[in-house]
Amino acid sequence: MRLSRIIMALTVGLAIVAVPTAAGAAQPQPPADSTPQPPPDYTPTPPALTIDLPTITIGETVVLTGTGFGLNETVDIDVTVAPLAAAVPGQAPARRSDGTTVAMTAVAFPQSQPAPRHFTAPTDGNGRFSKSYRPSDIGRLTFTATGRTSGRTASTNLTVLPKKKPHHGGLPVTGDSLGTPLKVGGGLVGAGVVLMLTAFGWRRRNRLGTTR
Repeated sequence: MRLSRIIMALTVGLAIVAVPTAAGAAQPQPPADSTPQPPPDYTPTPPALTIDLPTITIGETVVLTGTGFGLNETVDIDVTVAPLAAAVPGQAPARRSDGTTVAMTAVAFPQSQPAPRHFTAPTDGNGRFSKSYRPSDIGRLTFTATGRTSGRTASTNLTVLPKKKPHHGGLPVTGDSLGTPLKVGGGLVGAGVVLMLTAFGWRRRNRLGTTR
């Protein structure tokens, strides 16, 4: 009887000791070489493409700035041109006879070198770039930048307006429109003077003839 109690006590003791050991084994163990694990990857900043002036007059230059692209990669920039909307700031919209507006077509601005529709820009160590651009087209331009290595893309828009024509008020006056009437008037005055002198001389001659 005493032997049975001893065996039971030993069994219970072994069970109590085994429970913490099994619980410890179930916990995640650190690596055998105790090498620290790297922190989880951070979420990269989304790419963005901005422009310093959203609306310009043809002949002016803008600066494109890209951020959030790959580090030290080449970025391809494509340009598309669309007609301007009818309502342009500072200009009255063109209208049809039924009252509907007419969109303005894109017009090329003559210059020595037309602006490219595709060009590239290199990024720096922070994934940033800046690029100057002088449009040669009147219209709504869309710039789309795509990183060759990262594949990140972003876009922005630019409105290019035509140059405003000078407004003098009232009817336009030109040198030709004034010169022609002056010349005609001067000729008529001269002809009138000649006729008057001729008539005066003719009358005087007749009087002298009658007196004789």
